Amino acid sequence: MSLDVRDLRQQRRRNVLHGLALLAGMVGVLSVTAWLLAGSQGLVAVGVAGLVLLLLRPQVPTSVVLRMYGAVPLPARAAPELHRLVAALAERAGLPATPRLHYVPSRLQNAFAVGRPDEAAVAVTDGLLRGLDGRELAGVLAHEISHVRADDLWVMSLADVLTRLAHALAYAGLVLLALGLPLLQAEATDIVLVALTLLALPTVVTLLQLALSRSREYDADLEAARLTGDPVGLARALAILERAHGRGWERILAPHRRGPDPLLLRTHPPTEQRIQRLRALTPATRYRVPIHAEGYAPTGYDPVRRRPRLRATGVRW
Repeated sequence: MSLDVRDLRQQRRRNVLHGLALLAGMVGVLSVTAWLLAGSQGLVAVGVAGLVLLLLRPQVPTSVVLRMYGAVPLPARAAPELHRLVAALAERAGLPATPRLHYVPSRLQNAFAVGRPDEAAVAVTDGLLRGLDGRELAGVLAHEISHVRADDLWVMSLADVLTRLAHALAYAGLVLLALGLPLLQAEATDIVLVALTLLALPTVVTLLQLALSRSREYDADLEAARLTGDPVGLARALAILERAHGRGWERILAPHRRGPDPLLLRTHPPTEQRIQRLRALTPATRYRVPIHAEGYAPTGYDPVRRRPRLRATGVRW
């Protein structure tokens, strides 16, 4: 597959439709849960709650996530080439504002993005800046900026809210059924069927949420290749991060979990599949952003020597 605009547009359209279908499936399962508990009134309540969520656009504040990871602003004078790269990627992505760069003093090789397209931040660890070359780091940053461009952070926050709401409704329904079961002996079979359905629905919503996350990762990979014109750079970075972390890195949630989880239980697709898809793309004839071949280690910052540990905030860095 080439990086032709038409091919990319078709692929992006398929990815968007896939994501919408998964979100619709989550809303559908949530609606079934509400209908089982409260009939048509439950459906109306879910509809109102969904509208409120869309209007309020719930998101974890950017400053909170950055503090959790100990991220600090990275001055332009310490990494001018890195700032130029992020600005070029943001311009190619059509972002209304360039994301702010933050530095995480950690040996771990990790990067994540938080915020909205008009007010975002990208954080990179010391290990990532010193462990990847220019092409690889450009691919990782393009991937994170692609998440910002697509507003994936809000999409996944919304999906998380829907999942938590489905769990809460299901558990509340099970409690109500348990309390009312002695009074409904005549309809015990129906009660058991409703209880089993309520038990299954949260699991279905969770699997849909994980599938949505994997879909957004594929889309961000494709968009990153378009931004840089260099799919091989991101593929190489993914291979390095896979070796460092046991599998593809997790931006925010559980960044260093290990273990051969089944595909259905992963928030990221298998790294091997992502690399294969990227290497199947035809690179552009030249890089589309300025790539500093020597790398982007910040000046004035000593390499981090201390070993990562679990912090009070619940994250490891």
